Amino acid sequence: MQAILALDQGTTSTRAIAFGAGLKPLATAQVELPQHFPRPGWVEHDAGDIEVHSLRVLREAMAKAGLEPRQVAGLGITNQRETTLLWERDTGRPIGRAIVWQDRRTAETCDRLRSEEALVSARTGLLLDPYFSATKLGWLLDNTPGARAAAERGALCFGTVDCFLLHRLTEGRVHTTDATNAARTLLMDIRRGDWDEEMLALFRIPRACLPEIRDCAAEFGTTRLLGGEVAIRGMAGDQQAATIGQACFAPGMVKSTYGTGCFALLVTGEEPVASKHRLLTTIAWQLGGVRAYALEGSIFSAGATVQWLRDGLGIIAHAREAGEWAAKADPAQRVHLVPAFTGLGAPHWDAGARAALLGMTRGTTRAEICRAALESVAFQTADLLDAMRADWPAMGDCVLRVDGGMTASDWTMQFLAHLLGAPVDRPVVAETTALGAAWLAGHQAGLLPGPEAPATHWKLERRFSPTMSRDEARERHGDWKRAVGRVLG
Repeated sequence: MQAILALDQGTTSTRAIAFGAGLKPLATAQVELPQHFPRPGWVEHDAGDIEVHSLRVLREAMAKAGLEPRQVAGLGITNQRETTLLWERDTGRPIGRAIVWQDRRTAETCDRLRSEEALVSARTGLLLDPYFSATKLGWLLDNTPGARAAAERGALCFGTVDCFLLHRLTEGRVHTTDATNAARTLLMDIRRGDWDEEMLALFRIPRACLPEIRDCAAEFGTTRLLGGEVAIRGMAGDQQAATIGQACFAPGMVKSTYGTGCFALLVTGEEPVASKHRLLTTIAWQLGGVRAYALEGSIFSAGATVQWLRDGLGIIAHAREAGEWAAKADPAQRVHLVPAFTGLGAPHWDAGARAALLGMTRGTTRAEICRAALESVAFQTADLLDAMRADWPAMGDCVLRVDGGMTASDWTMQFLAHLLGAPVDRPVVAETTALGAAWLAGHQAGLLPGPEAPATHWKLERRFSPTMSRDEARERHGDWKRAVGRVLG
C-alpha cells in the first residue's frame, strides 16, 4: 500500500492525516498549539512547540495507520500563512518566538509607509497591513541584538511556518518555500514569481536571509526523522491548499474556510485581477512554473470568536454549544458582535479597530451573544463576496464551498446561506486543507493525475439552501454595516 502524509500546521493546532487510495483518510493525530499574548495586540508562538508538535503528530498518524516510511509516497505540508520566524542557519535555533499573522505590533510601521501602498499593491497584490510578513521580519531584525548584521551575511534564515518546518525536517539541508507562501510576505512580485528588489529595499530586508521559491508540487527534499526516509513533495499555504482540496480549479469557483479566521478565495485564472475594493490578489497555486491567481478576502476572527466565548467570557464550555444557544436567542433582539479583537481585515483593513458588542438590552443573555458571535462570521463573509462581485462581475451568482471547524455548526451554515441568498455546500471530508496538501504530494509522486483528481474525490455532505427573503437579508446586512461603522477608526 502506498499512502500520502499531510501535515497541517495551523494557528491553534497541529494536525497530521494519513491518506490512502482515493485520498481516503486512514488516520489522524492532532495536538493544540498554545498562543502567547505578551502585550495587547501581540500574538506569538513558540517555534519549538511548532517543531515538536509537528513531528509528534506525523509519527502518531503513521503509527495509527500502520505505515512504514517506505509505504509513504510523499509528505505534503500546509501551514498558517504570514506567521514569521527567524532562525540560525547552522543550528536551526530560532532567535525568538514566531510572530503570528494576527499580531498587530507593526501597525505604526505600515502607517509610515502608507504613501507607498499603491506600489506595494501593484507589485505584491497585497495591502500595507501588519498581517503580512515583511514588517514582522523587519521588527525581528531591528529588535534582536545582532540580527540584522547576521541576516546580511547569510547567517540567519527567514521563513514562514512551511519554510521553517522544511528546514527542520531536512535537518538544515533545505531552505525553501513555495509560491503561495512567498506571495504573502509583501516581498514577492506575484507576476514574475520571484523576490522583488524594490520591496526588499522598502522594508529593509536582506536578500541573503530569504529562501528559494518553488512550485507547490516539487521535490523539497527528504526527512529522516520519521523512522526512515520520506520525500517531501507538496507545500502550500493553508487557504490555497483548501482551495485545491475543495476542487476549486475553474475560474469563478469560490471557497471559504472557517478556522481561527475566515478566508474566502475566488479563483480568477492565469491573469491576476487587481482589486478596487481592498481585497487581495494572491497566487492560488503554482504548478509546472505556471501560476493561477485568486482574489482573497481575509477575516481575522471566526473560530477565534467562538474560542473567546469559551475561554474569555466563559459562557460556553464547548464550541458546539454556541449554535445550541444561538438557536434559543430572542429573534426580536438585534445584538451585533463586531469581532475586531486584532483589528478588522478585508474589506476594511483597520488595524486600530477593536471589538464591540452593540445593541444589548437588559434582556440580552448568553443566547443573544452566542447568536451575534456566529452571525458575525456570516456577515463578514457577505462583505467579502459583495467585494468580489464588484471586482470581478463574471463571478455572478455562485455556490459557496465551505470547510473548517466552524462548518460543523448547522446553525451557522444555514444562516450564512440565508444571508448570501446562495447555496452553501459542505463536503464529506471537512479537512480540505490537509486534503489539498496530500493531493500536491501525491501529484508530484505520480500517484494522482491533474486537477480532475480532487474534483473526482470531492463529495457533498450537505447543501444549505436559503429561505430568508432577500429584503430581510439586506436589512440584516445593513444593520451589520452600521455596527461595523461604530468601531472603524
